[in-house]
Amino acid sequence: MAGYMSSKKTMEINPENAIMEELRKRADADKNDKSVKDLVMLLFETSLLTSGFSLDDPNTFGNRIHRMLKLGLSIDEDGGDGDIDMPALEEGDADAESKMEEVD
Repeated sequence: MAGYMSSKKTMEINPENAIMEELRKRADADKNDKSVKDLVMLLFETSLLTSGFSLDDPNTFGNRIHRMLKLGLSIDEDGGDGDIDMPALEEGDADAESKMEEVD
């Protein structure tokens, strides 16, 4: 009975949105790009939060945000602040850093 009373999660995606177009291009270019996966998960989790839902693991969300901030600010991952549960992002070309600024 409780399952019927809980809210269902539906995420609607506008494929013509500039963010979605860029994510699709990057995913098509490299299926194993970890930064694309992080950005998609960040988009999904942010959508959950803004819709009033809670996250299963808020620590992973926080770590993901910190990694994206470091990427946007061009800070090396070797800072040693303990992102143990998150794999390091693969190094991309210089164009990827400028694209990150466009997403912001």
